[in-house]
Amino acid sequence: MVTIVTSPNPLLNTVCEPCDLGDKSLKKLAKQMVKTMYKNDGCGLAAPQLGVLKRLVVIDCEEEQGDPIILVNPEILEVKGEPVTEDEGCLSCPGVAVPISRQPWAKVKYFDLDGEEWTIEGDGLLGRCLQHEIDHLNGVTMFERCDPIARIKALHDYEIAVAAGAKPGQTSVEPKVR
Repeated sequence: MVTIVTSPNPLLNTVCEPCDLGDKSLKKLAKQMVKTMYKNDGCGLAAPQLGVLKRLVVIDCEEEQGDPIILVNPEILEVKGEPVTEDEGCLSCPGVAVPISRQPWAKVKYFDLDGEEWTIEGDGLLGRCLQHEIDHLNGVTMFERCDPIARIKALHDYEIAVAAGAKPGQTSVEPKVR
């Protein structure tokens, strides 16, 4: 059983090492990540969220999920557009959604599991998800990404959500009645 690492685990604030493109274990890890992402109703998952400090991300932002994108050693090449603030959830920070300001479009270079280089461009949810997951590879959670006032509220709400039993995939939780 694979467990999602949750905040405040220091692994989530650690910069990940690049993957060796010849590493055959990446396919197994990617498969575990995809299964875990789908099981928890996520649209993206980064290896450090499973406790593996490697630069590996899986993403599936489609309405009909089932064709995930596996990104090995992804690197943001460009972001553009006026920043848009939207609530983001995170499988490693269950029970809360946090207002994050991001540019709406991102272009990312990455390798697939066969070592072939690709570029992906996305806006909307895909653009946001690419930036969010690559933040994880750089040791940045959504708590560090939001503005200071939102961060104080988010951390407070997160403590309440954890106490109420929040599970990965939930972006809100009803507090336990005493």
